[in-house]
Amino acid sequence: DIDGVVLNIADAAAVGAAARAIEAGVRKHAPQADIEGYAVQPMVTRKQAQELILGMSRDPIFGPAILFGAGGVAVEVMDDTAIALPPLDDVLASDLIGQTRIGRLLAGFRDRKPTNRQAIIAALNGLSQMIVDFPCLVAVDINPLLADAEGVIALDARIEIEPGRVEEAGPNPALAIRPYPSGWDKAFAGGGTHYHIRPIKPADIALYPEFLARISPDDLRLRFLSPRKSFSDQMLKRFTQLDYDRNMAFVALETATGALAGISRLSCDPDRSVAEYALLVRTDLQGHGLGWELLRQIVAYAKADGIGWIEGIVLSENRTMLTMCREFGFSIAHLPDEPGLVEARLQLH
Repeated sequence: DIDGVVLNIADAAAVGAAARAIEAGVRKHAPQADIEGYAVQPMVTRKQAQELILGMSRDPIFGPAILFGAGGVAVEVMDDTAIALPPLDDVLASDLIGQTRIGRLLAGFRDRKPTNRQAIIAALNGLSQMIVDFPCLVAVDINPLLADAEGVIALDARIEIEPGRVEEAGPNPALAIRPYPSGWDKAFAGGGTHYHIRPIKPADIALYPEFLARISPDDLRLRFLSPRKSFSDQMLKRFTQLDYDRNMAFVALETATGALAGISRLSCDPDRSVAEYALLVRTDLQGHGLGWELLRQIVAYAKADGIGWIEGIVLSENRTMLTMCREFGFSIAHLPDEPGLVEARLQLH
């Protein structure tokens, strides 16, 4: 806006001429400004690159929000942006890209090669992590972000901070969605198989089809209290895309293959007084302590998170689950109106 940028500078003489032109422009448009120096950078030319915008702003209701879309000087005219709440991961970042028209162009068309979509996802995840780690961030504007088959590069960026909060450590308390819980990974071995137990991630949705295919119909009935033959994509998304403030799930992955072996799950009331738990282990891996370890992990998390009670509804014929609950200290009570069901409850605080 004040003629402060000069492009395509070819040699040293052109650098001097550009500096003088910038100074003249500043004196004309912003005479009160002090010029402290000039930045000289390599000229980036990517003829097939798409111009994107990445940004962040504070919403008065939802807190920090991430913006993605078509960038460049015509960003307002194009009006092709989408917004998501951090934190993001690969799945959520890809969904955000897919909400825009330019997201479809990134796959390539005519003589344009497909862009490196994973590099764009990495940039969105990086911005998301900055928002989580630095509560002082007020606004971020990266425009344009050039994206092509080789990757991404930011040509211009602006960051606004709240000076009084520079020393404040994350995670950002203004986030509408609780960040991914760290420090809850653990290793477990049972029946000759090694497992990695960790909090669930949205990307784990890809593991569900094989996992469910290896669970017997009877085990599914015991878990869901009635026969289940199929699970919709929307239901699988609800299983894996959690608001960690109200819900939690731990997955056990086979260390050797990465296959999903079992899940323990927790869903708490808004006042955090009570949370409902659930547990499911692959049929071929039962009987070696994995279910016990997953239940132990979800109980430990609930206790650390300040939840008062955890409870679950169990079919009275599910003797394995009831035995496990009794050994964990759960109280078992039959439901008067449901003769085939019992309630297992454990007081934590």
